[in-house]
Order: sequence, then C-alpha cells, then structure tokens
Amino acid sequence: MRHVLAVLHKDLLIEWRVRSRAFSLAAFALTVLLLFSFAVGPDTATMREHAGAYLWMSLLLSSTLLLGQSFQIEVESGAIETVLLAPTPPAALFYGKALANAAQLMLLGLVAIPACVALFDVQFRESAWRLLPGLALGCAGLAAPGTLYAALTARMGSRQLLLPLLLFPLIVPCLLASVKASSLVMLGDPMAQVDSWLRLLASFDLLYWALCGLLFRRVIEQ
Repeated sequence: MRHVLAVLHKDLLIEWRVRSRAFSLAAFALTVLLLFSFAVGPDTATMREHAGAYLWMSLLLSSTLLLGQSFQIEVESGAIETVLLAPTPPAALFYGKALANAAQLMLLGLVAIPACVALFDVQFRESAWRLLPGLALGCAGLAAPGTLYAALTARMGSRQLLLPLLLFPLIVPCLLASVKASSLVMLGDPMAQVDSWLRLLASFDLLYWALCGLLFRRVIEQ
C-alpha cells in the first residue's frame, strides 16, 4: 500500500504542477459536449433524453488523451526501466497510476456535469447526488483497462491511435452501464433500476481491476 500511495502522490503532484494540461483536457471535454448539442440541433427533448450518453461519450473521448499521458514522462525520460529496477512491485505501479487516472477522470466528470445540464436542459427527476456513485464507478471502469493499455502502447510510435482501438471494445459493458445509470437519474427511475446498474458496474470494475493488476507485470516488462 505504501508503494501505491507513493505512485499516486507522484502522478497527482505532476498533474498539479502542469495544470495547463488539465485545463486543456477540460476544454476538450466541454467542446465535445458543445459539438453534440450542435449536431442534435434545437430538439430539446432529444438532447435531454440522451444527455447521459453525451456525458459519457465526452468522458470516454477525453480519457484517451488523459490515459495516453500516463506513461509519457517515464517514456520520455527513460524512467520505466529505472522504476522496474527499484523495489516497487509492478502491481503497485499499476494501482497507483490507475487510481490517479480515476481521480482525474472523476474531477473531469464533475466539471462536465454542470455543462451537460446547461447545454441539454437536464431536469433531474432523481436527486442529482445519485450521479456521483455511477460517475465514480464508471471512471474506475475506464481507468483500469486504460492504464493497462497505456502501458502496453507507451513505447509505440502510433500509441495515440492504438490506445482507443484497444480500449473501446473492452469497456463497452462498463460504458453501457454508466450511461444507463446516469440516464435513469436524469430522466427518472420509477422501477428503481439505478442500484441494479450500479451493482453491475461495480462487478465489471472488480473484474477489470483484478485482471489488469495481474497482467500488468507482463505488459510493462515487454
């Protein structure tokens, strides 16, 4: 746990010192939401109905930029080999970076939700606070396989293309559950289905985090 917290602290400290990158990422997410509103047009009912999907598509597209940066500093400075030689278990490196990525995606989601409400005229039928568990679980579901594939493609020249190609098919179940849970909170949940979708999402998260943690050693040592 000490190694995990050290890696988490390092990554968050780097992002704090390079805050312009976070502002650029937030601007990208908001731009994607704005483009969705232009694409749908003045049909307020359609925009409101699909607001949950637009929110998660914005986070998904933004996550590829965020995750692609996970190992950028280590690759550019040649520090990956040094980290592997240090007494830091590969699993600790994975979980520290995955937690940092999940935290950043969560913050990005907290920025995107008010913009989504304003652009798509969302009128919550359930408590808006019920979005937070789904947001946290959905971001965790993106972060774990995203961190694994970011490590896999870190030293490849075409990593910006390969990362989304590898990641998107894997996280489809997580994405669908996140969209459904968010949409039910926004549009109403008369049959109390939100908790069922959250449990499904948590199950996928457990699977992703366990398997990716086990596979990370083989990936990082390639």
